[in-house]
Amino acid sequence: MRQRSRLAALLLSLAMAVPVAAQGQRPPFTVEGSGRSFWRLQDAVDAIGDGDGVIRIANGTFGDCAIQTAGRVAFRADEPGKAIFDGGTCEGKAALVLRGRDAVVEGLVFQNMRVPDGNGAGIRLERGPLLVSQAIFRNSEEGILTGDDPASAIRVEQSTFSGLGRCDRGLSCAHGIYTGRYGSLSVTRSRFERGNGGHYLKTWARRVEVTDSSFDDTRGRTTNYMIDLSGGSTGLIARNVFVQGQDKENYSAFITVAPEARENRSAGLQIANNRASLAPGIDRNTTFVADWSHEPLQLGANQLGQGIKAFEARN
Repeated sequence: MRQRSRLAALLLSLAMAVPVAAQGQRPPFTVEGSGRSFWRLQDAVDAIGDGDGVIRIANGTFGDCAIQTAGRVAFRADEPGKAIFDGGTCEGKAALVLRGRDAVVEGLVFQNMRVPDGNGAGIRLERGPLLVSQAIFRNSEEGILTGDDPASAIRVEQSTFSGLGRCDRGLSCAHGIYTGRYGSLSVTRSRFERGNGGHYLKTWARRVEVTDSSFDDTRGRTTNYMIDLSGGSTGLIARNVFVQGQDKENYSAFITVAPEARENRSAGLQIANNRASLAPGIDRNTTFVADWSHEPLQLGANQLGQGIKAFEARN
């Protein structure tokens, strides 16, 4: 009887030690259509392998990260804004490290990403096309950081970038979005705010389209440009709202064209129907578009506040 009592007590203690989720809740990462669910995001990615698949992500806060090395994978929140990846990074890079054939990220939140080299990101895209929709990137070193893939395109829509960027510790700066040499970058109906250094959007893409978005630098700290087309670019920047704040590392321009190199053609770049102003109480002179390309840009009717010159050619 004494042995039975000890066995019963042991079984009871083991039952109490099992996490509540394991006693009835479904694992949070489900591969759509397969009926398989996983406790680790990496296991769900590995289950898709070189195929095509959608991973549904339940509401909750996760320290998970994952590396996609093949296939086409969509990471989709069950409820936008309720699936949160908090601080977990893979390879010292990001919550999602993507180098497969294609990737989609929908409705996820990425926060508190920090790594030793100062480029902790929600997404590190190393190759392949990417679509990001209804995502939130906040309070991290970087939102989206990419490598080079001139044959691929990146599209960001209805997403928020808040409390990102840094230029400290003697390391290269981090930015809200920083893309390498991609074929194209499209950002639409998105919001950038409260930067902590670097640029809000920096890209080496050959073609850009930034439309119907807002860049609110009112509460920014030691920030630089709103849009930095580092090597020049063609495309369209239209119907955006820009507000420059007080605490700037560089307040000389809102948008820059080819400040680092004349690598891409910039002739025909359209910048039109935007609104730009200084935050209330700021009295300074600045420039809306600063151009190092010396190519014919197409500047349309932009509504500019006091103290903002429309255009300046720089060497």
